[in-house]
Amino acid sequence: MATKSFTIAIDGPAAAGKGTLSRLIAERYGFHHLDTGLTYRATAKALLDAGLPLDDEAVAEKMAREVELAGLDRDILSRHEIGEAASKIAVMPAVRRALVEAQRRFAARTPGTVLDGRDIGTVVCPDAPVKLYVTASPEVRARRRYDEILGKGATADFEAIFEDVKRRDERDMGRADSPLKPADDAHLLDTSEMSIEAAFHAAHSIIDAALSRNA
Repeated sequence: MATKSFTIAIDGPAAAGKGTLSRLIAERYGFHHLDTGLTYRATAKALLDAGLPLDDEAVAEKMAREVELAGLDRDILSRHEIGEAASKIAVMPAVRRALVEAQRRFAARTPGTVLDGRDIGTVVCPDAPVKLYVTASPEVRARRRYDEILGKGATADFEAIFEDVKRRDERDMGRADSPLKPADDAHLLDTSEMSIEAAFHAAHSIIDAALSRNA
């Protein structure tokens, strides 16, 4: 363990709880954490900040290769317009290749790493000793997003959020390059009726068993 990293790959659709679970796991084991979705958002923000087009793959790839993974600010990168821009560049093969290379370098950090996203167990880290696929029904995920927005004092339209969740699922699962799907050897965690504490406990047991095997 001193020289080899132990990687935990966590995939799943938006608002399934994988981000919260990933951060809890990283904190519990003292591992480095990367929300890989933020790498696409950081690339998009760099393009927006520089006033560059979002439809030039060569320019977007150059920006992707310059993204610094250590300083990703979740609050800033969560802005809606950045997410919209990120969805446009995330379908570009050259951008995906550049960011996957960066994500793999991050995954090699010691003593271990937790990466969450859409294609970690299938593409980025297919040899990860632990793969989790965190999901929940579209209705439950839309309700979580809705409640989160209301909790921040803003207004929201549940039906609009629900439709957006379904559209995003269709786009993520239907794309030709690195579609969202569980790896064949991933452990499925359905959080539709599971608390984050229960999901963490289940993940904890899976990770501990894998760490014992890798000791």
